[in-house]
Amino acid sequence: MFRRFYAIFKKEFRQIARDPLTLGQLLLVPAMLLALYGYALSFDVKHIAIGVLDEDRTPASRQLLDSLFQNPYFDRRAELARRAEAEELLAHGQVRAVLAIPRGYAQRLARGETVHLQALVDAADANTATTAIGYLEMMADRTTQQLRAAALRQAGLPPALPVVQPEPRLWFNPELSSAKFLVPGLVAMLLMLAAVVATALSIVREKERETMEQLMVSPVRPVELVLGKTLPYVVVCLATMGMILLLGRLLFGVAVQGSWLLLALATLLFLYAALSMGVLISSVTRSQHMAFQIAILTTLLPALILSGLIFPIANMPRAIQWLSLAVVPRHFTAALRAIILKAAPFSALWPDLLAMLLLGLLFSAAAVALTRKET
Repeated sequence: MFRRFYAIFKKEFRQIARDPLTLGQLLLVPAMLLALYGYALSFDVKHIAIGVLDEDRTPASRQLLDSLFQNPYFDRRAELARRAEAEELLAHGQVRAVLAIPRGYAQRLARGETVHLQALVDAADANTATTAIGYLEMMADRTTQQLRAAALRQAGLPPALPVVQPEPRLWFNPELSSAKFLVPGLVAMLLMLAAVVATALSIVREKERETMEQLMVSPVRPVELVLGKTLPYVVVCLATMGMILLLGRLLFGVAVQGSWLLLALATLLFLYAALSMGVLISSVTRSQHMAFQIAILTTLLPALILSGLIFPIANMPRAIQWLSLAVVPRHFTAALRAIILKAAPFSALWPDLLAMLLLGLLFSAAAVALTRKET
């Protein structure tokens, strides 16, 4: 049995070596995509273009605006002379929001009255709009606290009153870096894409070259054929994984905080499930074109939408959450984030590891059954 398996294993490695384009795609394309997506995808909203309409034009209003733009979140792009200009600026996308300070702002503050500032926000990009509103509310709270402290000092009272205020302590990602959140998910998505596409094309290539019949009439068993076709890509994907982790460390500062042994176990289980899925696809298709299309359809979109890479699974409808359990990158993404960012122990990872093992067994059993059916 081992001799037949080793023959298929060695044959597949020779096939990989004879096709440097495919090998380059498996090794270099994921690394290039990681760098591209890692820099392009970001949840950090900064440099929001703001237009300003200061109808008060007093030292108090200028002080408010100066405090607003002393951070990287807002950029002062336009000075408005009248409110009618706001609609044109927002419609042409020149600014994301317009902040209007009403006439009489300083007088109302002096009288201790509440002052309402109007913020016109472009909500075509809902995420940026929500973030801009949050930043403006924080600015208003900070200004209110400063004004209250100044009023208490003028009255001869202590500038501070009893206040209950939460003091958050950020664990695992104190810088709130989008890269540290995204890189583990990108690793799962890119490795899934490379593994499934590579193996989906491996058996189909034999069918197109009409060498599959020779393998079927040989003493090679379906299990040996599947293992011989799969394990060479395990080696290639492990090399790809190592290169991606190295790039994540060098480019984005994402270092592995947890156990390398657990990381290796999670990666092997993931590759087992992903490669088994690729062999299953190649077992039900007759052309490389069709295998490639099915592989992209069943890996890229689910890995992007249902893995938790960008969209939180907990916010999805219950039926979609159940459906996402069959998406291998969902479990690998959760395991990678737990190991890389949290240094989580095995007790926190075993549900995702078990899910990847069960999915791998399901895919490989189906692939073996379909391969045996063709014999």
